[in-house]
Amino acid sequence: MVTLFALILLVSPIGAQALQLEHASPFEHKFGDVKFLDAYFGTSDKKVEVSPGDKNVPFTVVFANIGTQDITGIKGQLLMPTGFSSIDGNKALIYADTDAEAMAGKYFSLTFFVNLDKNIPIQQFPATVKLDFTRLRESGARNSFFDFTFKVPGESILNIKADQPFLTSLKDNLVNVEITNTGTAPLANVKVVLQNTQASTTTTTTTSNVDNVVFDQNEWDVGTIESNTSKKFSFNVYVPENVRTQTLHTPLKIMYYNAHGDKIEDTRTVDFYVNGLIDAKIYDIKVIEVGGKETIIGDVINEGNINGMFSFVTLEPLDGSNIKKTTQFIDELETDSPVPFNIPVEFDGPPKYGDHKIKISVRYKDDARQEHVISEEANVLLKDLNKKPEPTAMDFIPGLVTLIVLGSAGYIAYKKIKKRRQAQAETESH
Repeated sequence: MVTLFALILLVSPIGAQALQLEHASPFEHKFGDVKFLDAYFGTSDKKVEVSPGDKNVPFTVVFANIGTQDITGIKGQLLMPTGFSSIDGNKALIYADTDAEAMAGKYFSLTFFVNLDKNIPIQQFPATVKLDFTRLRESGARNSFFDFTFKVPGESILNIKADQPFLTSLKDNLVNVEITNTGTAPLANVKVVLQNTQASTTTTTTTSNVDNVVFDQNEWDVGTIESNTSKKFSFNVYVPENVRTQTLHTPLKIMYYNAHGDKIEDTRTVDFYVNGLIDAKIYDIKVIEVGGKETIIGDVINEGNINGMFSFVTLEPLDGSNIKKTTQFIDELETDSPVPFNIPVEFDGPPKYGDHKIKISVRYKDDARQEHVISEEANVLLKDLNKKPEPTAMDFIPGLVTLIVLGSAGYIAYKKIKKRRQAQAETESH
């Protein structure tokens, strides 16, 4: 004989599944003074986001006592479709009760605890709840049945990070911050506001030090971030010298709507390490002779506020030059003090003299051990120091000058001697 409970469940959205439950008692569907209001995942105080595979999740059904008398002894039995089960086992009924009285005209709730199968979709589902209760000053139990739908909303999981966590003091830095949603529900209408007060994260409390840092923006409208996607926002920041070699704590208040439509405000801190400024330049590249060998020399100047470390200078040939590539260690690039380099010229193959195009590169690391490279191109003239130069007219000038001087002196002496002899001859004739 088909029981009255079975007939009721057959006409409910999940009646066919109700008949499959073992140990289900025959419920009598009698009229009551209770009205169904809402059903959602969470407690009476707060809705929660859930995803397929979650276990021991609170599920709350809210009712209103619309009768004229208070009710007590409130108990509930929840019937949900395949994929949802009691924490006591797959075939167990899902029970909940409350010791509180529900006053006339007030609402009350029952919280059940359920497991979600990992394969259920994010969508609406049907369910049925049976409510047992007793009116005060009245003997006998009453019950009511309610068919309703509920939604598995999914869960939004927010993560935030900077694309590049390093900044440089005394310069304008472009920053890209990425917000990622690794959950199963969207982050809707995301807005971000820069904070300049103490910032709290989920695990620590960090004091912000952005008071003297200059940001070109302080609010960003990011929009909706779907599940398993990310979006970025950008800004420029100038960091003063006194924050160098420190961690810059940047608190950001993130506001969005979760899968239940509730507005969430969460403060996260994005941390940056502030490097000192290394402003290196290569200059005065030329060729000199050192010990009978041509040598390429130059200087590197660091106009920043911190030394460059583990520095190397490299000479490279360009445009068909056969100068051999050479690397030389030059140690630290100290601030405001030129660092010289000198690289003897070696050839890859037979020497080629004349104009050569070269590139000088300097590779160094900052205090965060990040490597940087600067370079400068130059044209240099190489000569064959072993080849004697061809004589030119200029080479004979010193000899000609000597001959002219000697000739002039001889001519003057000759004139003086001749004049003296003439004077002597005239004296003797008298």
